[in-house]
Amino acid sequence: MILIRKLKQLYIKLKNSNFYRKMDERPFFTELILIIMAFIYLFGLLTNTSQLIITNGAMIKPLIIYYGEWWRFITPIFIHLGFLHILMNGISLYYVGIQIEKIFGHIRFLTIFMLSGIMGNIISFAFSSGLSAGASTAIFGLFGVFLMLGENFRDNFAVRQMSQSFLLLIIVNIVFDLLSSGIDIAGHLGGLIGGFFIPYFIGIPNYKMNKSKKILSFVVLMIIVIFCLKTGYMSNN
Repeated sequence: MILIRKLKQLYIKLKNSNFYRKMDERPFFTELILIIMAFIYLFGLLTNTSQLIITNGAMIKPLIIYYGEWWRFITPIFIHLGFLHILMNGISLYYVGIQIEKIFGHIRFLTIFMLSGIMGNIISFAFSSGLSAGASTAIFGLFGVFLMLGENFRDNFAVRQMSQSFLLLIIVNIVFDLLSSGIDIAGHLGGLIGGFFIPYFIGIPNYKMNKSKKILSFVVLMIIVIFCLKTGYMSNN
């Protein structure tokens, strides 16, 4: 009991410290993800192992089906195929990430980012056949969060305007995807779907979410995940 009391006192003291407040104000998960992405890319260049990193971590459907390399639903989020690829994704992540991390808090932001990226890769697994990698699945998830906020706070003019701006950005990006070759549009749409539904069941700070919406969003996502995994595995049979 004494140990628990001392730990609580230490936690309260830490939480009230200037260091904690400064760290809490920083979008440190956004920054950490950017550092990890940059490190992996630069490490590949400096050690001449870029192609090896891509081969071992990118979304490659047959390697999941035949060799059970399930980590490929996660690792593609941090791997990029070239300088322009990581530059554009890095700028997008920083611009959108700092806003989402400020609104949702650090842990919720990281949860949304990762689950959206995984969701995008699962849908890519179902409907794409080529090699794909990049944080864009997760970034489209962050775009989807703004659509979710617009749906829940439609009476708030500022939120509604922000949501409409991101809707236009999403439309422009999807049109660009359709007109370009080598773009994993299924992964982008999957991330967008994840980013829209995930905040419903992880919650928004200081906002009481409708319980029916929570349950429905979770059920919808689980149905999509199961359907896409089944579709992906059956497509090579």
